[in-house]
Amino acid sequence: MQKLEVPNFKLWFYVLPFVFYLFCFAGCATTAPTYIAPSPPPAMPGIYHRVERGQTLWRISRMYNIDLGSLVTVNRIPDAARIEAGQLIFIPQRETKVYPSEKYSGEDFIWPVKGRLIAGFGQTYNDTVSKGLIIRTAENSSISAAGKGRVIFYDTAFRGFGKTIIIDHGNGFSTVYSGISNSLVKPGDTVEKGAVIAKSGYLHFEIRKGFTAQNPYFYLP
Repeated sequence: MQKLEVPNFKLWFYVLPFVFYLFCFAGCATTAPTYIAPSPPPAMPGIYHRVERGQTLWRISRMYNIDLGSLVTVNRIPDAARIEAGQLIFIPQRETKVYPSEKYSGEDFIWPVKGRLIAGFGQTYNDTVSKGLIIRTAENSSISAAGKGRVIFYDTAFRGFGKTIIIDHGNGFSTVYSGISNSLVKPGDTVEKGAVIAKSGYLHFEIRKGFTAQNPYFYLP
């Protein structure tokens, strides 16, 4: 005669809560995140803009014709932060919302390469504060121009950064590509956004406005 197995109730006493937790967690994982709107200074008029996928702080600042630095300060966005789709951004001194298709004449930058971020803007790497992004990627990877522009500089040993390319994008903006292993462009060349300009397994990338390094996160999607 087959022996009847009796459930181990003591074991289930400990297991069931864990199973219940996993069930609830799995259900919540598909819920969209809820973002808390930043609190503007007292009595400051303005509206809230909900970030859409692919938007950057730079694009939002141009849409509403507001200084990027002011936007960062009012919303208390730390230098190392990235904005995300669904996040609320307070736009001071505005009464009506602007939609992406209505007003934006600028050109966004793109990531020059895919890889592992070693150090972000303002972080210390090799005892030096990074003024851009330091990215490690596969050896001999293609480095792309972050935007359309003209190559204005190339040096094989620029201030300890190694081989360096600088592209002028107009409107006071330029991008810097240091630590490359092989340059495929020369000063005077005009390049399109996304064009391969170098090969490397390591990249120190900067976005500059005038002579001042900007936080690339504010400009990259």
